[in-house]
Amino acid sequence: MIKEVIGTGASIEEALEDAKKQLGIDETAEVEYEVVQFPEKKKFGLFGGSPAKVKITLKSSPAETAEQFLRDVLDAMNLSSVEIEKTENEDKVDFDLSGEEVGYVIGRRGETLDALQYLTSLVANNRKEEDSYLRVTVNTGNYREKRENTLESLGRKLALKAAKTGRRTSLEPMNPYERRIIHTSVQKINGAISWSEGENANRHVVIGPDPKVRSARRGGYNNNRGNRRPYNANRSERQTAVNPDRKPLNEGGETGLYGRIDK
Repeated sequence: MIKEVIGTGASIEEALEDAKKQLGIDETAEVEYEVVQFPEKKKFGLFGGSPAKVKITLKSSPAETAEQFLRDVLDAMNLSSVEIEKTENEDKVDFDLSGEEVGYVIGRRGETLDALQYLTSLVANNRKEEDSYLRVTVNTGNYREKRENTLESLGRKLALKAAKTGRRTSLEPMNPYERRIIHTSVQKINGAISWSEGENANRHVVIGPDPKVRSARRGGYNNNRGNRRPYNANRSERQTAVNPDRKPLNEGGETGLYGRIDK
């Protein structure tokens, strides 16, 4: 977003002060400006003459552009009472929404909040002249943290169930970031694996038993018929063991809800 004003005054200095005042800039701040018109004195002190005019052009930062877009969308949703708190940190900006009507921003399972974050990120990173990327997060309170904890717990629970029963479970459709959270929790449980099925909005995670682990267990059992416990661990412990070295599937990356937005 670009802000442009023209200040007027009896002199260049006064015109510059007028332009800064219009933009809400401190009078002592140094800015680049363009002289549109030099002042001309009246002839004989009575005729003609014209004031000085200077133009200041300010280009909003990506974070400021994103904030203005977010504000405009909320106003269009008749949610003007929802307040926006912005926190900037190098290549990242967080927007925390608060207010009595903030529930409307979250939507069903956070779908509205996710869409709002995605669109805000697109707007913030629509900068053809720059290669940098601004990571945008739109949150309300600690909703996203609670959602992440819920998904981690769900993934672990279903992974333990798959390892124990040998049955698979299909979850509801999720966005890439949420699917990655599920994969992360599942793949730390020995005896269970996860993968994604479906296309676009119907893409979802499936959690099932790890065929390699189950095959190894059957082989160990068959080769030790005289001793049904091939190693020092009971069946429950072997199935629920946590393996932190197993890497999760990459379904969202580290750059945001839907991954980096390419131009």
